[in-house]
Amino acid sequence: MTHAEILSKVDHTLLAQTATWEQIKALCDDALKYKTASVCIPPAYVKKAKEYLGKDMAVCTVIGFPNGNHTTEAKIFETRDALEKGADEIDMVINVGALKARDYDYVLNEITELKKICGSKILKVIIETCLLTDEEKIKMCELVTRAGADYIKTSTGFSTGGATFDDVALFAKHVGPNVKIKAAGGISSFDDGEKFIELGASRLGTSRLVKLEKAKA
Repeated sequence: MTHAEILSKVDHTLLAQTATWEQIKALCDDALKYKTASVCIPPAYVKKAKEYLGKDMAVCTVIGFPNGNHTTEAKIFETRDALEKGADEIDMVINVGALKARDYDYVLNEITELKKICGSKILKVIIETCLLTDEEKIKMCELVTRAGADYIKTSTGFSTGGATFDDVALFAKHVGPNVKIKAAGGISSFDDGEKFIELGASRLGTSRLVKLEKAKA
């Protein structure tokens, strides 16, 4: 698999608290140059980024980020606001505490409500695998499938760990046929990116691969 093929599956990401517009703009320029799948940026920059990029690049943003324990109503507002400002893709964080309490109806309802709002726009569901048992990961594969979301995503990159090969392989065994997989957090080489894709990931959340490609130039 070529580097260009791998980069075409990358959500080129900058979600740091310190991110400035100039840094986001540079991220957008690199995404265009290296033909990534999208830029994944904080909600505050969605409108500016979409005005800057137009139809040339998908803009992805995050909802309930990074902890996931916002109210459902807050996540609904965030999602509507992001879409109105031009977001093409939404990456939401589940309420991990609700999952651990086995309040599956709450988790399912929240994802379902956000997918209704997204409509034809892509919804990715971040489950923060580093905090979950395998049983909980498998349950989330079921709930994401039932809710009609487009992707299940491993991690925010802001907790105790990121994507692992084992987790992506587990997702691939348990998600429904209409759910894709996004590996995110800690992807630091093209070899790792290729392996995640081989295991079943359709998207990679990372900034490192573009930086590596730039360093070759």
